[in-house]
Amino acid sequence: MKTYTIEEVAREMGMTLKAVRKFVASGELRASRRNNTYAIAEKAFKDFKKYISKGGDKERTLELEKQYRSTAKTPSLFCEDDFSDNNAPQNRYGDKVRMVDIIPYWDEPGTSKATFVDLFCGAGGLSLGLEMAGLNGICGLDFFKEAGKTYQRNFKHPFVNGDIRKEETKETFYDTVKEQLAGRRLSLVAGGFPCQGFSMSGNRIVDDPRNSLYKELVEIVSKLRPDFVVCENVKGLRNMLDGKVEKKILDDFKAIGYDMRVTTLCAADYLTPQKRERVVFIGNRKGLVNCYPLPLIPPDEYMTTEEAIGDLMDHPADKAFNHVPTRHSTEMARRIMETPEGKSLYKGYSDSWKKCPWDAPSCTIKENHGGVNLHPKLPRVLTAREMARLQSFPDEFIFEGPKSKQLVQIGNAVPPLLGKAVGLAVRYAMGDFN
Repeated sequence: MKTYTIEEVAREMGMTLKAVRKFVASGELRASRRNNTYAIAEKAFKDFKKYISKGGDKERTLELEKQYRSTAKTPSLFCEDDFSDNNAPQNRYGDKVRMVDIIPYWDEPGTSKATFVDLFCGAGGLSLGLEMAGLNGICGLDFFKEAGKTYQRNFKHPFVNGDIRKEETKETFYDTVKEQLAGRRLSLVAGGFPCQGFSMSGNRIVDDPRNSLYKELVEIVSKLRPDFVVCENVKGLRNMLDGKVEKKILDDFKAIGYDMRVTTLCAADYLTPQKRERVVFIGNRKGLVNCYPLPLIPPDEYMTTEEAIGDLMDHPADKAFNHVPTRHSTEMARRIMETPEGKSLYKGYSDSWKKCPWDAPSCTIKENHGGVNLHPKLPRVLTAREMARLQSFPDEFIFEGPKSKQLVQIGNAVPPLLGKAVGLAVRYAMGDFN
């Protein structure tokens, strides 16, 4: 049975993405959720066309005059060997990096021979995104036991549970990677290393035991020699020690043969209903230009919290679906309801117990020592499934462990759709779409 995406409906009807989503949210356009996107059956699309041709809702039909920005193949900033990153214009974060159009490949990325491993993989948000982009997972590695159970449940490739600093863990990892590659080339090492431990002595960054995890990442890249490296981290890393941490990372990878670039990406630009910003390092040892994904949508078309979790307001509690509402005291429920959107329940906290906006993308989803996000319309905190939706995880992605561990996994994850966008940009740089 033929189905249409929201983007295809918008393009054919001459609407904005936001207009189509409003029709879906109201039920005027019937759609089913699939992999955190919507699929519109051919009959539903035909019925919708008839509904619009007869006038529909007069207020909504005014939006038909707005033209959805073209998703046709536009001239891209091609990643050719003689096209230097330094000639690229600055993006909105002030970085001169090569930004490429991934829209032509978003819905149908096709298959790739490219392979990847994911260090510090957690539950697998980045791994899922890279697989959505068509890359082939080889192995994940993390010490978080419950996250490992989630990873093993949701991926077909192996997971190694252990401390990356221990030789036995690394040997198991190397042996697993070699076996899984079976003679193939390793295309990418990805990893979101912890950023604690960077400190200064005089004018240089000193050795700190807490930096050992980052050093292990560099060592593993040096040993495995993948074509590309992708590292992601919190946005604040860029300002650590007045930018010297960022420079050290670039210099360390250059020392082992990887020309690396860095910029900040916002998950909301890639259909994630959350304004989550992450710093992303991309490097390669092949002399290619490192590419980053252009935004898929402008800010006025960002997905909202309501669009992402509105249908779960009346959903019954379902442990197997990771949807178990927390029961609060009457006083706590009252305080939650009285907390304004965008504000925290507690004074002195800026990011904990914060209420998500309803008609805009969510604030950053995180689990910080019990400080979770408040539901905008109900007197409770968000469930694990609602948090997962706002992180762009598909509903079939199930999290293992007790609820407290599920929240940590979700809050620490890379939004899969952000990972997909990065994966497509890396494939572009590889020449995978030629």
